[in-house]
Amino acid sequence: MLMQLARSWWMFIVRGVLAMLFGVMCLVMPGISLVALILVYGAYALADGVIAAVAAFRNRLPGEGFPWSVLLIGVAGILAGILAFMFPGLTALALLYLIAAWHVVRGGFEIVAAVQLRKELEGEGWLIVAGALSVLFGVFLFAWPGAGVLALVWLIGAFAIAAGIMFVILGLRLKGLPHSGSPAAKPIRA
Repeated sequence: MLMQLARSWWMFIVRGVLAMLFGVMCLVMPGISLVALILVYGAYALADGVIAAVAAFRNRLPGEGFPWSVLLIGVAGILAGILAFMFPGLTALALLYLIAAWHVVRGGFEIVAAVQLRKELEGEGWLIVAGALSVLFGVFLFAWPGAGVLALVWLIGAFAIAAGIMFVILGLRLKGLPHSGSPAAKPIRA
């Protein structure tokens, strides 16, 4: 699994940059309408999900297990994005619960993926932190659904920036590992 992730290091950086751009937009333009938020969030969730799903299938190596947790993160994001596009007239509360559920599921699978990486990589804590932030954000939204749309936009922006930073850090860490695919490149075991 480590070699699969190392070969796709740049995808983590792309996911991180997309998340940070989305987060900055939420913080800079908090007056955004709910419909626009739904569409932008749907695009973000869909793009994040597609990138994660592609990463699950890209550079699979014989003899290594399939990264199901990465694929499930992608499927959850794709479904969240499609639902946001199909039903743009959702109420703020329905959107809040959709976002909360996606973050809890996504964070849980990221933590599972990080635990699987413990056997192969030191410092997998960055993915655990990103997963824990996602779960905490989702739980917060479930616990306080009456929070205003403006507060939700700011929370989404702050989360996206924090998660984006974690993904960029993980991507840069993976970039430093041997991943050229040449026969001389061997997996790093801790």
